[in-house]
Amino acid sequence: MKFVFAPDSFKGSLSAMEAVRLLEAAARRHFPDAECVCVPVADGGEGTVDALCLACGGEKAQMEVAGPMGRPVWANYARIDGGETAVIEMAQASGLPLVDPSERDPLHATSFGTGELIRRVLQDGARRLLIGIGGSATNDGGMGMLCALGARFLDAQGRLLSGCGADLARVERADFSELCPELQGAELQVICDVTNPLLGDQGATAVYGPQKGVTPQMAPVLEAGMRNYAEKLSSALGRDVASFPGAGAAGGMGAALGGVLGARMRSGIDAVLDIVRFDELLERCDLVVTGEGRIDRQSVAFGKVPAGVAKRCRAKEIPVVAIVGGAGEGAEAFLDLAEAAILPTVSGPMPLESAMERAPELFLQAADRLFRILKMGVGMGR
Repeated sequence: MKFVFAPDSFKGSLSAMEAVRLLEAAARRHFPDAECVCVPVADGGEGTVDALCLACGGEKAQMEVAGPMGRPVWANYARIDGGETAVIEMAQASGLPLVDPSERDPLHATSFGTGELIRRVLQDGARRLLIGIGGSATNDGGMGMLCALGARFLDAQGRLLSGCGADLARVERADFSELCPELQGAELQVICDVTNPLLGDQGATAVYGPQKGVTPQMAPVLEAGMRNYAEKLSSALGRDVASFPGAGAAGGMGAALGGVLGARMRSGIDAVLDIVRFDELLERCDLVVTGEGRIDRQSVAFGKVPAGVAKRCRAKEIPVVAIVGGAGEGAEAFLDLAEAAILPTVSGPMPLESAMERAPELFLQAADRLFRILKMGVGMGR
């Protein structure tokens, strides 16, 4: 038997690396001679650095950067391909988990620390950057990130702006003449599943702002500021930076990376699966096990990890099981993607807090149930 284990993290309770170790332990209990291929994956958010570092045999490093509210934080990144490629998570430097819920303030949150990370890896010699932009705390249009890379934003009085949500409305002129020279010739790829434009009722502020602390009173201020910012960027660059799919990702970081710096926008899970050569790992595989904290209609519609894995399995006619913390409305759509099944970790009613606290225990129990049943099926087949 050959098993491939490719789960996402269970946000806030179980990392993807922990999940694959538990899957391997359960599998070997019932199939001691099985070949177990462990490849934790992610879709551009939490766990992307760890997943690609492990799968590609890279090394992790960290640096101190400005967090979303300006306080120093330590951000991890990975070097792969002998240092030619760097993997960055925006969440490590400018992520929502770095801000206490009581302190969420999108008017003053900045993506400056993400720019510091990008500059550092470029100066260290990386020529290809994979940038996951999930889980951001910012709504600054990537202005802070651009400032860290040498861009200059000036107000009507010619004063230099630092780059935060409140500065969007104050931008009178954008100057990119002193951008970090290492950007020249570098290949930037953005790992992101969001296709929203920068502005409007489907834009960054309207759709994703509330989870970052944008109030009904704050929303029109930030939206007007973002519109002004987009106009000034377009004027300086001579091209639209607001309307392409993904421009509104991560509080407008998509507009800065894709529209200003020319980064290639890629579907999160497909990019990661290609990098880890997932299709090659499926050769001779009997079963794939994936998973995430909660599976529902959006997991399929927006191509989250289980859906992306299932589509690769369908192409090779390999069955796939998703072990999940919970299944919401529309989860059954996953079953149509391949020869597939869903196995919840919870075995009875319990509060969410308890399920998260017991996540490793419950996950291992679910994995054990899966391989116990599989062993019975193999025996019946004889």
